[in-house]
Amino acid sequence: MNFPSELKYTKDHEWVRIEGNEAYIGITDFAQRELGDIVYIDINTVGDEVSQDDVFGTVEAVKTVSDLFMPLTGTVTEVNAALNDNPELVNTDPYGAGWMVKVTLADASQAEGLLTADAYKALVGA
Repeated sequence: MNFPSELKYTKDHEWVRIEGNEAYIGITDFAQRELGDIVYIDINTVGDEVSQDDVFGTVEAVKTVSDLFMPLTGTVTEVNAALNDNPELVNTDPYGAGWMVKVTLADASQAEGLLTADAYKALVGA
């Protein structure tokens, strides 16, 4: 499994890449493996401020639907449109082309409470 060290992680298996006061968010390699083949992403929170730990959408796999939890409070400014036609990008490239949302952060200092790659690796037993 892949755990890029430049990212931050949550106990709910989301990753965050912070760029200034913006962040890209998706689900981890571990999460996509646990879910299996992803068939649909439902995110209808564009323009909304979503608080840390609140649900910002769902990801649907062949056998289950899982909530997506916001790692940091922020306003959703963009949903990855490529996932509409190719939700399997989350399976094939979870940290790249499979990103899910871009947000403008309300408080970047919240990132200090997220997990490092090593801490997340320990959480999932990798």
